[in-house]
Amino acid sequence: MRWMPSQIELYEEVLRLSSRMVAAARAGDWDDLIELERGIDSLRNALRATAEEACALATEPTHKHSLIRRILEDDAEVRRHTEPWMEHLCQFLGDSTRRRDILKAYAADIGRVSPGSVGT
Repeated sequence: MRWMPSQIELYEEVLRLSSRMVAAARAGDWDDLIELERGIDSLRNALRATAEEACALATEPTHKHSLIRRILEDDAEVRRHTEPWMEHLCQFLGDSTRRRDILKAYAADIGRVSPGSVGT
């Protein structure tokens, strides 16, 4: 029979990865942050698959709550680092879109002006 980690073990692994996400966010290592998020997503799926074990966790509610609280704290810390970066990226992309739209508008106007009509 194949060994499956318990829900507590899965939560502990989520906490380990979320702590690494905090370090990656602080360092601005977005590639590592994305990879770690994929790992957490996989663990979330495993947690959903072990939902029937949730009743067994009734014997360790304090530990589970502590793990979840720490995971949420890590998530908040990651957001403190990623949200300003995302805002900057949105502004940059918005500026690029505006520039492109302006250039298109001017290019359209230039195309409508005939060489003989300039200066008349």
